[in-house]
Amino acid sequence: MKKIKWGVLGTADIALTQTIPGMQLAENCELYAIAGRKLEKAEQFKARFGFQKAYGSYDELLNDPDVEAVYIPLPNELHCQWTVKALNAKKHVLCEKPLAPSAAEAQKMIDAANQNGVHLMEAFAYLHTPYIAALKSELNRGAIGDLVYLESAFITGIRKPEDIRMRKECYGGALYDLGCYTTSMITWMLGEEPEKVQAFADFSQEGIDLFTSALLTFPGGKRAALECGMVLDLNEGKRIDRLEIHGTKGYIRSTTEFNQAGELSYTLFSNGKEEVKNVSVGQNYTLEVEQLGRCILNGETPHVSHDFTLMNARLIDRILKAIQY
Repeated sequence: MKKIKWGVLGTADIALTQTIPGMQLAENCELYAIAGRKLEKAEQFKARFGFQKAYGSYDELLNDPDVEAVYIPLPNELHCQWTVKALNAKKHVLCEKPLAPSAAEAQKMIDAANQNGVHLMEAFAYLHTPYIAALKSELNRGAIGDLVYLESAFITGIRKPEDIRMRKECYGGALYDLGCYTTSMITWMLGEEPEKVQAFADFSQEGIDLFTSALLTFPGGKRAALECGMVLDLNEGKRIDRLEIHGTKGYIRSTTEFNQAGELSYTLFSNGKEEVKNVSVGQNYTLEVEQLGRCILNGETPHVSHDFTLMNARLIDRILKAIQY
């Protein structure tokens, strides 16, 4: 099988703990190059994961003609700058979520991909899991009738003050870091944009949203609610993942962590009967890397489309406006 030569632009924790281990398992991925702001850190990643080359700057990696695709796990405020640079260098790009801090910047990145004839995909790994596909399939086949209400929540512990997600200039805060999961879940399941957005937030002294809640009203009277927050105890190590989808004939309830491998389950209440269904899930980061690889090699369409990315970005824009962030 032909393999894509991947470069990783940055040494963030998400790359270290999730994506690069997933790339190691991907059948069509070759770990070719790693770049960091310091060559020493890149060399450590090279030794640990088996990259062929290590670079002490991002530009050096992008100037390597053998790099075919780039994964970008950089802080939110650097996504647009380095994604556009990579696209202009004719590299395919998988960029971490949220793709951009606004729909306008996301469009700029998409335009660059189209102009250069390369693929750009937002890295929502959990959307590649068969678990999410199973939930969507239940809706599509009418298992719970017409959708009436969807509720999604993602709440974690408070971050340490020095954490980049606690800095407003880096587009930190609960909505950008956690809420993009809840908005994407709602957007993925409903496939349309709300007519009305109402939201409020609780802010830190530094001006980032520690907790954001929103109520969305869709055509036909459908409603969705989301909650995201960094408010649990710092040392508690707990998180809340909640998803409920209610229809005219039943409901789907999930409290599992979507973005994980293993046996995941959800409860389906349909036709007066309650049933627990199990889904076997692989490493989601492997699934997204393999899928973009197939787009490059075999002409598949990116699973997380540009239209979806823009729809979700516009929803985040509207919530940010509602909470005056």
